[in-house]
Amino acid sequence: MSGAMVEVGAAGFVEQVLEASRLMPVVVDFWAPWCGPCRALSPILEKLAKEYAGRIVFAKINTDENQEIAARFAVRSIPNVKAFVGGKVVNEFAGVIPETAVRKFLDRLIPTEGQKLLAQARQAIEAGGFAEAEQKLSGALALEPELHAARIQLADLLSARDAFEEADALLQAVPEHLLDDRAARVGVRIAQWRTARALPSLAALQSVAAAAPDDLRLRLQLGERHAADGHHEDALAQLLVVVQRDRADLRESARQAMLRIFTLAGAQAELVARYRRALASALY
Repeated sequence: MSGAMVEVGAAGFVEQVLEASRLMPVVVDFWAPWCGPCRALSPILEKLAKEYAGRIVFAKINTDENQEIAARFAVRSIPNVKAFVGGKVVNEFAGVIPETAVRKFLDRLIPTEGQKLLAQARQAIEAGGFAEAEQKLSGALALEPELHAARIQLADLLSARDAFEEADALLQAVPEHLLDDRAARVGVRIAQWRTARALPSLAALQSVAAAAPDDLRLRLQLGERHAADGHHEDALAQLLVVVQRDRADLRESARQAMLRIFTLAGAQAELVARYRRALASALY
């Protein structure tokens, strides 16, 4: 692959920068012909473009000719060098910095072997290759035990096939400040699994609840059972009744259960919005 810096304009920006950065880091130098510091930084970048060819793509954008792109990415002074990975800016620097500093900036962009396996696992997931993804993620963690993004992704896959104990062990090893939305969803699934283990079957609960419709504890259990079985709307309907009728501990338990379902049912936007409104109305 050529080590030359590529001149990019508005017509090619999406393909040559955003889409290209999904395959390899793309470093973009925002510059202008009249800019003295740009002329000082340019030889450094051109030299390193040849050295890092095949690992990083280097591009140049003339801000005078591409003001909309510069504004979109908040280029306030030049030279401004931005690194794109996965279609997003992940790091940047402004002004002229020494070649050694530029090298450090670039080296941080090159994925490690563990990160490469993580990327391959995500591609496998998109293609439906879940077993392959688990192998890739396990390999990534064997190489880099501190690669917690791989740990969370693996916990997600394991919980999806009901391997909750293994998923829980993985999640427990993730530092709290690194827990993200995916980890929260996995945590909710694990919590529901724990709750479900102590509950009777859905058929048994439906039978006793039908015989005692005013027993809010039974209704709470029925809602939790529905939730554990993935019946989100049925679960929310039962839990909402408990929130509406109880004024003590059962109400809070039902409210918390509803919040957990909201986390899991994020793709069901209308359902979640409807029951969020109903919950707010019942509480306030």
